[in-house]
Amino acid sequence: MVASPPRGCEYVEARWVARTAEQLRVSGGHVEGIDCTSDEGVGIRVSVPGRGFAFAATREVSKAGLELALARAVAFARALPAAPPRAALPSIPPALGHWSSPCEIDPFERSLDERLELLLTAEALLRSDPRIVRGEAESLAQRTIAAFASSDGAAVVQERTECGGAIAAHAAADGELQRRSYPSAHGGSVALAGHEHLLALDLPGHAPRVAEEALALLSAPPCPAGRTTLVLGDEQLALQVHESIGHALELDRILLGEASYAGTSWVSPADIGSLRYGSELLAISADATLPGALGSFGWDDEGVSGRQTMLIEDGVLRATLSDRQSAAAIGLASGGTARADGYARQPIVRMTNVSIEPGDAGTLEDLVADVRDGVYMETNRSWSIDDRRLHFQFGTEIGREIRNGKLGRLLRNPTYAGVTPQFWSSLDAIASPPAWRLWGLLNCGKGEPGQSAHVSHGAAPARFRNVEVGVSA
Repeated sequence: MVASPPRGCEYVEARWVARTAEQLRVSGGHVEGIDCTSDEGVGIRVSVPGRGFAFAATREVSKAGLELALARAVAFARALPAAPPRAALPSIPPALGHWSSPCEIDPFERSLDERLELLLTAEALLRSDPRIVRGEAESLAQRTIAAFASSDGAAVVQERTECGGAIAAHAAADGELQRRSYPSAHGGSVALAGHEHLLALDLPGHAPRVAEEALALLSAPPCPAGRTTLVLGDEQLALQVHESIGHALELDRILLGEASYAGTSWVSPADIGSLRYGSELLAISADATLPGALGSFGWDDEGVSGRQTMLIEDGVLRATLSDRQSAAAIGLASGGTARADGYARQPIVRMTNVSIEPGDAGTLEDLVADVRDGVYMETNRSWSIDDRRLHFQFGTEIGREIRNGKLGRLLRNPTYAGVTPQFWSSLDAIASPPAWRLWGLLNCGKGEPGQSAHVSHGAAPARFRNVEVGVSA
């Protein structure tokens, strides 16, 4: 049943969110940090005739607290300057039901000693040589329960469990410092899953290799500069997708709604349906239904059901990431990508799981076999991209020389640079589905006031021709 909006509002929604997170860190054989946080509250967003949307939040989860937050939101909305008539929000079926992410082993039911022992064991295996000046192991467990209701008739509850971790070795000698991480830098691999995901990473099993590669990088030659064939590992390609495609296709950025903070985009609304974004091999999806992916949900934070949308097909732009407001502004239906960081922030356009679809080029070895001279790079170390998502430079932890179809010696401090449409146009092969993996990303920032989002990106290793590598950091 659709409720009547209160106090002269055109629309009202409320989101109750309770979130608990625990991050563990060990280094040098000692526990370096046990950070436990929890918060709970309700965010209320309203729209009144002739004005825009306004938002208020409260930690006081009671009838009195909610009434006060609603009154504040309405007062804020009425205080907005008069706005020209705007397109009506696209109608959507009322969201009803319950959704929860997969979780085989509840991380919060495992003892703290057990989880710390896993990290301490892995970190100890990193420190096999005095040149390893620091070893690190970390894990994250987070649970979020959210309830959403709106005057459109929505009433849903969603429960999310996230878990994962990482290790890293820092090696130093003769004025050189190198870092090697597993399974990735920037928080490692975190998935929409339980403790079983952390166990499956086998951090202790990979620690000796990680330390060995960190040590080897100390004496490896630097990545040579010039234009060459570049093969990217799946984790680095996932970040490339995030920065040069995901953010560039957020419709609020395209419509200049994020210009004062997160930037704009080189894409315009008129480009939808015709812009050649890359080679014919480039296919990009936004999919909120992928099991285990951090950007998955039953409904977004406006009550729009999770779905898959092809953003790019055959290298041509077909759609953007949008919420109800940005989509209405150009006469489209919502893309279902409105998400908020907890109860105290209002929903904005955020990525779901933006992935590059696999190709048919076989394995990483098959990609390399067709390269006479080139460079392979994996595990992101740094990134820089302009506020239009056009010019970029990335650095990775490790590189390998490619000679006559074979991976050769290690290269240290590898980097590459490019311009988004030219770079994606140079894509000439993507590995096949067995090589495709999901990678979680925990530090996607956007909005003002700032919001942080967890997203995942699927990718397989890919090959690019005539790319500038070895550029100065």
